[in-house]
Amino acid sequence: MTSFAPKSGCPLCGIVANAASLAENSPPPLSFSSGPPNSSQPEILWRDNNLTAYVERANPVSSKGHIIIAFNLHVPSIYALSSSDLPLLVSVRKHAMHLLSSLSPSNSPMLADNGQSSVISDESKSYRIGFITGPFKDNKIPVTDHLHAHAYVAPADLLGWWRGVAYGPLAWYSIDDLIAEVRESVSNNRVKSGYQNRSNAPIDNVPEAGARSGTANGIETSEPTLAQSDSYQAEEQHGPSSEGSPTPASLGPTTSIPL
Repeated sequence: MTSFAPKSGCPLCGIVANAASLAENSPPPLSFSSGPPNSSQPEILWRDNNLTAYVERANPVSSKGHIIIAFNLHVPSIYALSSSDLPLLVSVRKHAMHLLSSLSPSNSPMLADNGQSSVISDESKSYRIGFITGPFKDNKIPVTDHLHAHAYVAPADLLGWWRGVAYGPLAWYSIDDLIAEVRESVSNNRVKSGYQNRSNAPIDNVPEAGARSGTANGIETSEPTLAQSDSYQAEEQHGPSSEGSPTPASLGPTTSIPL
């Protein structure tokens, strides 16, 4: 785990540290809003022991909303993840949907305990959640060695053609595809990346599906997960609590904290 320690000079490590210091007197997960809406400073929306989410206001790709969810550890890329981190990826997707829906409360989908939408609104069908993979990068947000997911509401109407390459098929790795393909690689749960009804895939009723591996004689061979032990693990097993799960109501500007 020491190889994923904070890196000096990393902008995302700085944002994660800032959010952690603001929340040091409050147990995670924490929902708050910081920074004025017209500020170029990150507006932190939510954090727990594994993830920090903020609104990208300086260089958004969509006028309808652009959120970045950074891993708190300085994880270099998706290739540092293992199948044991599947519940963490499911958590990224779930929180991204909650947070995007909070930007347009009137179109908020109702999310079940497994993070899947039980009522899919027209707006939520436009949600794009995923990672930019190397060697490509967003030249306006050029962090390439600290893993973070982008979540935005399509269309990406603020992209130029060059920046758009990073969000196109050459570089964009949808989190749905990543979760499905990791599961395919480690289990017999044949959830193809082209599954037409992905938002209601039955396997997503079990966020931990594919996270554990073992031999035929019962010896577990799962790799250690990057997830830090906190309420996120209980949430994935028992559903979000009223205090821990970000909702449109709890994600309002309840506290103004300058960064």
